[in-house]
Amino acid sequence: MPEKSLILLPMPRQLNRLAGTVKLPVEALIAIASPQLLFEAKTAQQALEAVGLTWPIVAGEHYENIGLQLAIDDTVPIAEGYALRIENGQIVIHGADAAGVYYGVCTLCQLIQQHATTLPALAIEDFPDFPARGVMLDVSRDRVPKMETLYALIDKLASWKANQLQLYMEHAFAYQNHREVWAEASPFTGQEILELDAYCRQRHIQLVPNQNSLGHVERWLKFPRYLPLAEKPEGFSVSWDLPGKIRPPSTLNPLDPGSLDLIYGLYDELLPHFTSRLLNVGGDEPWELGKGKSQAAVEERGGRVYLEYLLKLHEKVAARGHQMQFWGDIIVKYPDLVPELPTDAVPMLWGYEASDPPESECAMMAAAGLEFYVCPGTSTWNSLAGRTDNAMGNLRTAATNGRQYGATGYLNTEWGDNGHWQPLAPTYLGFAFGAAMSWCVTANTDLDIPTALDLYAFQDKAGVMGRLAYDLGNVYQLIDPHRHNGNLLVYSLQTPRQFILEAMDKPDQPITVEKLRNFIKQIDEIIGRLPQAQFATEEGPLVSAEYQQAANLLRHAAKRVLWLFGELDQSPQKLAEELRQLVEQQKINWLARHRVGGLNDSIQRFEFLFEEYRQG
Repeated sequence: MPEKSLILLPMPRQLNRLAGTVKLPVEALIAIASPQLLFEAKTAQQALEAVGLTWPIVAGEHYENIGLQLAIDDTVPIAEGYALRIENGQIVIHGADAAGVYYGVCTLCQLIQQHATTLPALAIEDFPDFPARGVMLDVSRDRVPKMETLYALIDKLASWKANQLQLYMEHAFAYQNHREVWAEASPFTGQEILELDAYCRQRHIQLVPNQNSLGHVERWLKFPRYLPLAEKPEGFSVSWDLPGKIRPPSTLNPLDPGSLDLIYGLYDELLPHFTSRLLNVGGDEPWELGKGKSQAAVEERGGRVYLEYLLKLHEKVAARGHQMQFWGDIIVKYPDLVPELPTDAVPMLWGYEASDPPESECAMMAAAGLEFYVCPGTSTWNSLAGRTDNAMGNLRTAATNGRQYGATGYLNTEWGDNGHWQPLAPTYLGFAFGAAMSWCVTANTDLDIPTALDLYAFQDKAGVMGRLAYDLGNVYQLIDPHRHNGNLLVYSLQTPRQFILEAMDKPDQPITVEKLRNFIKQIDEIIGRLPQAQFATEEGPLVSAEYQQAANLLRHAAKRVLWLFGELDQSPQKLAEELRQLVEQQKINWLARHRVGGLNDSIQRFEFLFEEYRQG
């Protein structure tokens, strides 16, 4: 009979099956070559204890009954690489450094999880494609995770060999001199960041400070104290918004010295809480730039106004002993300015559709001799359950283009656009596949992601949840598969009725009653499998509740459009009551993992629907 295939997350670069199996003894030692490897040894020890084996940890190698040997070995050629061998009754893990040993242990833990005390004999040689393999969580629109939520997620990410975490900050840090900005946001305190940094470090994850420094500062500019720094204090509009909508000011005036003084002060307070020497200063999407106070300067000097502001940020970041990262969406519009970037600045090239980030942008940075990251995303925002095929395409494209042009980092992003309605559990698919892609593209391109999710994300013994997550994340294709940056029906939950019918009446691919009813039918079929899942962790009931809520909201969105079409046999009063129950469940799920700050802002986005249902 053929040997059963091994599913690991990520799959290693080179895995050779050897003859037979290794039965782990009841009594054996975990021997570490140095006390430096105690955490790695304890990680392995916990996995062994889960299958009934209690192996003490000792230092040194002069023992007869060593079951697991861990050592740093300078013959392992690449940083964070490892060699794992299971043969002749013993397990040996050698790493290029402590991180390499840890990643070898993570692979061993997955083997133990699958095979308990009888492991396949094998030899693995493994190392990463990208030196930096990160995840960025949006903690500013509107959801701030509880510390226990972050700790649990970090454990998952570390076990999948991620080594960087960024928390996208606008106003979610408790700056002591700016209390009014975060008063209702339940922000991270200095002590919490210090503790989080230490937790990450132990797991070989670098916690990178992230503070947006030009655009997306509407939470600051709404206060009189900061409004004079706005590029357009009166607000602005964008072409893709509903007609007549005026957004509040969101971008600092780059020509005002007060803007820089504000940002420099934030850096001075934020940076001492991190051991990382990186700093992501953001700089993306300054929508009003050149349309208000800087208009004359931009008309005269174009993109150089942006570059000059960026260079001033870089000067202060470098003076503080940090290396500056910044989002690359603006600078790529001015290729002639790219060579003027400081050689140690790190552009972060982002894009969230399956063909992003463009190969041309990677080539541009490589030609300029710049270190750069590729930054795809999980595709969960504006979708509730994700967009599986788009996410996997985006994550794969980023890894392929990044590796081809020498990117040093891969940052997988999870955004919270429009109230951060999507729950945490659907992000696991994107985080898992992104971790696999950033570790080794060639070994993981065809990874069986549903099975990997069942094993290492959901721990579903029935093997149901991974496929359910995959399939529910693909229902977006039934309605409008090419909708940019989201699911059309999720957008419809935030769009007044007078604009819905126009959006649905697409000449090339109209949204029909038949499509909407099929959408509901498919959701019911997929989510109907949920009771079959057999979760092996305490998180299981919450994962189940989050997926049920995502399915219910998607179903409600389709029913609302059917109602607007006059094709729903349900009164608006019934729809209002259904939505009221969904909103209450949304609050329950939110508070299970996240802080109360921002919840009211997020829930408020449902209010206009109740008004429409009241009007009938």
